[in-house]
Amino acid sequence: MELCVNKEYVLDVAKEILEFDSPTGFCFEIIDKIRDIVKELGYSFETTNKGCGIITIKGKSDEKILGLSAHVDTLGAMVRSITSDGKIKFTLLGGPIVPTLDSEYCTIRTREGKKYTGTFLSTSPAAHVFEDSSSKTRDPKNMEIRIDEEVHSKSDVQKLGICVGDFIFIDPKTTITESGFIKSRFIDDKGSVSCLMGLLELFNREKIVPKYTTKILISTYEEVGHGASYIPSDIVEMIAVDMGCIGDDLTCSEYDVSICAKDSGGPYDYNMVTKLINLAKDNELKYAVDIYPMYGSDVGAALRGGNDIRGALIGPGVHASHGMERTHYSAFENTIKLLYSYLTN
Repeated sequence: MELCVNKEYVLDVAKEILEFDSPTGFCFEIIDKIRDIVKELGYSFETTNKGCGIITIKGKSDEKILGLSAHVDTLGAMVRSITSDGKIKFTLLGGPIVPTLDSEYCTIRTREGKKYTGTFLSTSPAAHVFEDSSSKTRDPKNMEIRIDEEVHSKSDVQKLGICVGDFIFIDPKTTITESGFIKSRFIDDKGSVSCLMGLLELFNREKIVPKYTTKILISTYEEVGHGASYIPSDIVEMIAVDMGCIGDDLTCSEYDVSICAKDSGGPYDYNMVTKLINLAKDNELKYAVDIYPMYGSDVGAALRGGNDIRGALIGPGVHASHGMERTHYSAFENTIKLLYSYLTN
């Protein structure tokens, strides 16, 4: 059959979940959203104690169980302290490129569910006032959040219900252009989650059954290193679907599915990587094979967690990771087609 990926569906899902706040440690709401999407497509969905989602696709054979994963948690921040003049000092969740946060809008969510908007700013935010407004280092020590409420003191902020440990959601500014570019924070890794939902939609629409029963892990806490430290014990092969790197000494572009041969944790399974490369060639997909110099994946977390699996890593090429990211729909489609080929071959 000629493989027809539903572009409109994939992009609609991408926009919906990219705009859905889910910093690492605050993923229960988006996991409920993913559950709704999956159940509409007719697949089972369960959650682990840690809050990850597990989707099961029944295959033609249970001889072995394959695994896929993508993480739905993103970078973010939390309230660290409140200053005497009513500003918020923050601590980071994961590793955003902090200078890119300067002047970004955000939302503070209290434990009671109240939400207040604000802006990340340098502590020298005005060119007409501060000599070091351009030169001051942009890091958490020299930055704060200005709240969009009439506050003049620490007690004013506390009266709003804002406390240390409240989550801060960074505005993703999601935009999808007519030319097929997706611009947003957190394409890492909601772009890959969208690819997996597009794969499920394809399987459901065309009544496709994979060769082997497959379990998809939608992980939380990946951005802090332990997203897939637990996986179902019957999985023997696992592909982490996560963003492909673009930059110096790399061949990937925003149009490719990237196949990672090695990241910071070491080489991926030789035979799995070879199979993925051959499938990409045989299906005339636009792909790249690269070494990721500063990177870890759910497969790495699963291996460190003691799981006896073979592992690989693929994903759509994403530019400017951990900043204002961008990719192109064709990278999504190439990723979906490679996953389809892997599961049905």
